[in-house]
Amino acid sequence: MILDRKTYQAYVKQDLLAYELEKLSLYRYLSDERLRFQMRLRKIEFLYNTSKGKPLRRCAYFILQSINHRLAVRLGFTIPMNVFGPGLYIAHWGTVTVTAFAKVGKNCRIHTSTCIGNHIGAPVIGDNVYIGPGAKIFGNINIGDNVAIGANAVVNKSIPSNVTVGGIPAKIISHKSSLESGVFQSKLLDQIKNEQ
Repeated sequence: MILDRKTYQAYVKQDLLAYELEKLSLYRYLSDERLRFQMRLRKIEFLYNTSKGKPLRRCAYFILQSINHRLAVRLGFTIPMNVFGPGLYIAHWGTVTVTAFAKVGKNCRIHTSTCIGNHIGAPVIGDNVYIGPGAKIFGNINIGDNVAIGANAVVNKSIPSNVTVGGIPAKIISHKSSLESGVFQSKLLDQIKNEQ
């Protein structure tokens, strides 16, 4: 969670790395709506979480939230603040629905037509998780680190770390982790491996 300016800058840096960027150019900011939404989301998180006793910051939060909501509707995103850790990568615009009660770790790569839902509890998702197109994840479950969730999988039970799951309902189909599957950008993958 972003609670100060230093953490905000670290989140932005990690998010840009997920998009294979070292810094954000004006051209990229204006031309890539997914990235624009995400950069605004991080700013909204910072403003909201640090606005206690600061009315100007609270006002800026409401203005930016209104602007970003319009973009979110156009892109099909329902992504609340304070859910995703640093290094989020939204692969495509299209329907992405996430409950505000979920918690997702760092370096999540999420595709279109996915849903992380609340049904008698919300998922807690670990670090370095790949969520394929059309995946549905719901319930009071835990998904471990380095998990790859296949396209159109329905995950309603907890999943251990370092596996690939798929199917309806989702089952372990491989003991190959998301890091071994080649689903992350090369610069981000190098950083993840260096941290482990």
